[in-house]
This record gives sequence, structure tokens and C-alpha cells, in this order.
Amino acid sequence: MQTSHTTASNATTTVSFTRRLIAVSWKPVMFAALLWLASAAGEIPIPGTPVPITLQTFVVMLAGLMLSWRQAGSAIALYLVAGAAGLPVFAGGASTMALVGPSAGFLIGFLPGVVVTALLKGKAATHAAGFAETALAAIRYFAASTIGCVVVVYAFGFLVQSALTGAPLAAVALASMGFVAGDVVKAVVASLAAAGLAKLGR
Repeated sequence: MQTSHTTASNATTTVSFTRRLIAVSWKPVMFAALLWLASAAGEIPIPGTPVPITLQTFVVMLAGLMLSWRQAGSAIALYLVAGAAGLPVFAGGASTMALVGPSAGFLIGFLPGVVVTALLKGKAATHAAGFAETALAAIRYFAASTIGCVVVVYAFGFLVQSALTGAPLAAVALASMGFVAGDVVKAVVASLAAAGLAKLGR
């Protein structure tokens, strides 16, 4: 009887652990897949810089705004590990070599950037929140995504690209201003979307 009880207890524990694992891991896996889809959707080249525009930053912003910092960090880490392992998940179907190329700093910067965004976003708007509370949440989200997914990511991107190409840091930054402007717009859209979705989901 004791053996049967122990076996049943172990089975229950295993099922419970599996459910908890699925509950905490499906969102990071989903956002890692969304990052791959965003890079596979296409890229827009910018004259003067070897790094193209994609929707990846937008997905990183959403991950930081909609997930806990652990889940958001796990999503980006999974994406980077997939690319490092040789899967064609980066822009243009690139994989491992992208992590040592001109866009490496931006890709690596996604990880600290998304964690900073998730930590700075504050509390989400509740289902019962009024317009003013939802608007304030969106403003917080915009500030968090701008600091994390623009300032932090671009700091990594500029430094690594300058080091790899030998171009002056100021020249790299100047050539990337088109990216910065586009990502500020993405931060606005991501913040409004995340604030609205958080309100609906609670």
C-alpha cells in the first residue's frame, strides 16, 4: 500500500511539475518564435549601414512589456541560442555568423534591453482601469521600451558595430538615426498595444 501511495504521489508531483513548466515556458517559446517570424517577414536596407530594418525590435518591446523580466529574458535567450546553434532565425535567414557580424551588438543587446524594459514598465492596467490609468500605463510602457529597447540595445549595437567595422562611433550612430526614429515609432505602437491588451486580459 505504501508503495502504491508513493508511486501515485510521485506521478501527481510529476504531472504538477510538468503543468507548471508548460505554464511558465509557453510564452517565452511563443515570443522566440515571433522573433523568428519577424525576421523572416523581410528586411528594409538603410543606405550607409549594413544593418537592415526588421520588426524584431517591435517584438522585443512587446515581450518586455507583456512578460515578466525572467520570461522576456528567456524568450530572447532562446532566440539567440537557436541562432548560435545554426538555425536560420536572424534577418535574411542568417544564423551563427550574424552573432559575429555588424548586427551582432543589436542582437546581443536584445537580452539586456528586454530585461530593462520588463523591469521598468511598472504595473499593468487592470480590467477595471479607466482611460486615465490606461493612458498612464501606456506612457510608462513607452518610457520603459525606449530606455530598454532603444537606448540599451543601440548602445550595444553602436559599440560592437564600431569595433567590428573600424568606423568611428559617431559615424555609426549618425548612419543609424533612421533606425532610431523607426524604433521610437515602434515603441509608441507597442506601448499602446500592450496597455490595451493588458487591460483586456485582466
